Amino acid sequence: MEELHTLTVHAAHRLLQAGDITSVELTEALLDRIAAVDDVVKAYLTVTAELALEQARAADARRHTGEDNALLGVPVAVKDLIATQGVPTTAGSRILEGFVPPFDATVVRKLYAAGTVLLGKTNLDEFGMGSSTENSAYFDTHNPWGVDRVPGGSSGGSAAAIAADEAVFALGTDTGGSVRQPAALCGCVGLKPTYGRVSRYGLIAYASSLDQIGPITKTVCDAALVLDAIAGQDLRDSTSMDQPVTDFTAELNGDLGGMRVAVPREYFVQGMEAGVESAVRAALDVLVDLGVEIEDVSLPHTEYALPTYYLIAPAEASANLARYDGVKYGLSVPADEMWEGVRQTRGQGFGPEVKRRIMLGTYALSAGYYDAYYKKAQQVRTLIRQDFDAVFESCDVVVAPTSPTTAFRIGERIEDPLQMYLSDVLTLSVNLAGLPGVSVPCGLSDGLPVGLQFIGRPFEEPTLLRAAHAYEQATPWHDGRPVL
Repeated sequence: MEELHTLTVHAAHRLLQAGDITSVELTEALLDRIAAVDDVVKAYLTVTAELALEQARAADARRHTGEDNALLGVPVAVKDLIATQGVPTTAGSRILEGFVPPFDATVVRKLYAAGTVLLGKTNLDEFGMGSSTENSAYFDTHNPWGVDRVPGGSSGGSAAAIAADEAVFALGTDTGGSVRQPAALCGCVGLKPTYGRVSRYGLIAYASSLDQIGPITKTVCDAALVLDAIAGQDLRDSTSMDQPVTDFTAELNGDLGGMRVAVPREYFVQGMEAGVESAVRAALDVLVDLGVEIEDVSLPHTEYALPTYYLIAPAEASANLARYDGVKYGLSVPADEMWEGVRQTRGQGFGPEVKRRIMLGTYALSAGYYDAYYKKAQQVRTLIRQDFDAVFESCDVVVAPTSPTTAFRIGERIEDPLQMYLSDVLTLSVNLAGLPGVSVPCGLSDGLPVGLQFIGRPFEEPTLLRAAHAYEQATPWHDGRPVL
């Protein structure tokens, strides 16, 4: 039998269902793994050992009554941007240090209903603003494939936890690539569902028209199993859509015959590492061998995705983060006068990247500049979506690199915001267009993982996952594990 901490969701379910292991045994193995390696990886902000063992015992009791589902008794790590009742939720920020939500996010409530076990809350770039998890107010997370390297961001803690076998699966959030990019850099699978597929209720908002919760897992099948549990309309989230939640694993049959795959030339950007491009080109050859038809296409407005995103997302952030004023919850710096207290609280509570984005967004929304910046960005966003719509008239999925580079060194880009922003240049368009996307491992470059990105039509996750799963099963890359 495999070591328990290395199990996938699918494998863990099989052993739990057969009675070969208990959830308590699996949870204890993962807590031992966290104790053994997390001092190096630093994936977790909070470890909930007592709660996890209590939930594991409850899951075992449920299974004894004959209940069964794929996630019953399976341990999960949750990004610390998602509300968990009774468990600290900091958004990686000093301004929420010690904040304990009085409610669970809908996705957490659904996972608990399925019987999952919460191992803890994972580190992130503050409020999800970053591409390296170096903007956390608490500490840097390290990439298990090279502990001097970043794990990507902003869901770097969740991706690092999966790569280091410190959880069976994890939840992250994706505003401009924050599930897919760290999954690529850590050699995991990262799924960003269609905007509206998964409830955002209980997600601490960064950019409300872009944010989406998604799983980070060891295999595509695992991502599908988690999506089964967390998808669906939620009346507490007005942006969640009334779309049928089918069995997302049903089409993982390996059959890609006749599938048309679009490869956008704009995604092979200047500055892309040679090892990344060669791994992606080799992956395209594998897809051809699996029976797909490759079509070279253009997404002409791709070059505008970066400036468009960095107008829309900061503008929405400047509105969303106005609620952190030291009055109702979180950090409160005392002062003689109310507005001085708000100024001191925000000055001391927010980190430099969050302040930068609030100022960018406030400027873009200010009188005299709204039409020139924010409105124009929304118009370009429509053009980006129309580019995808045109391609999807003849193609089933788009395939491209996830990140133009492998994991860079900690500290290498932190003083150069533009270079850091360019880390997400290949993922931003998917959020702007509201599309589903998944990153899967497709090779190594100088010993570091490379990610391959599949992008699908809105709410066509089954087709997207079928393509990604077929590629994954035809290659060995998902079996790779870093040595810690």
